[in-house]
Amino acid sequence: GSPSVVPQNMTGAGSLKAANYVYSVAPKDGSVIGTFSRSMGIAPLLDKAEFDSTKFTWLGSVTDEVSLCVTRHDAPVKTFSELLATPATFGAEGAGSDPNIFASFYRNVLGAKIKVVTGYPGTNEIQLAVERGEVDGLCGLSWSTLKGRYPHWLKEKRANILVQAGIKKQPELPDVPSANELAKHPDQTQILKLLLIGQAMARPFAAPPGIPADRRAALIAAFERTTADPDFLA
Repeated sequence: GSPSVVPQNMTGAGSLKAANYVYSVAPKDGSVIGTFSRSMGIAPLLDKAEFDSTKFTWLGSVTDEVSLCVTRHDAPVKTFSELLATPATFGAEGAGSDPNIFASFYRNVLGAKIKVVTGYPGTNEIQLAVERGEVDGLCGLSWSTLKGRYPHWLKEKRANILVQAGIKKQPELPDVPSANELAKHPDQTQILKLLLIGQAMARPFAAPPGIPADRRAALIAAFERTTADPDFLA
């Protein structure tokens, strides 16, 4: 049919609040779908998620993604190798958000001298904090977001791109080192593989668990038709 679609933004904890709502509170009749942070797939392993991510009715994703660490053009560090020797502050949201997850990974696993400043509502607020000089940069920023939402950072050379993390390297960033190249030891590689699940999920859509099978099938079929539709792709 032609249902009315009503967007409802639900801020909180890097979209953990929204994922908890879709899982536990939203009607389980196929009338509610959600999209939230790519890290929600592994959130129960990292934070106090109130859901089992294997039980969502996963509908699909519109893309995969590469996440970056960036600093302001005049920050004390301009490359990842400098970040291994020189401290810098990075803005983050909450424990389950990409900015926190990737900053913590580079600090705790690869030895980067990152101080994480948490509590920002989202990447827009972190971006403003970077421009105001409150923090030096942020991690977990998607390449597509940087290009689409903050193109002036690229055109005006306001940002240093330190490192990229994705299932495969972004062809448009050939000179930016990848996390896969920096993870030298087996334990580092295993941890990184877990985090990169989120990059493969990228922009996930899901319905609550336990919805009727026919409605589950209808939602998945509709999602697949949408992502193959020429007008949508254009």
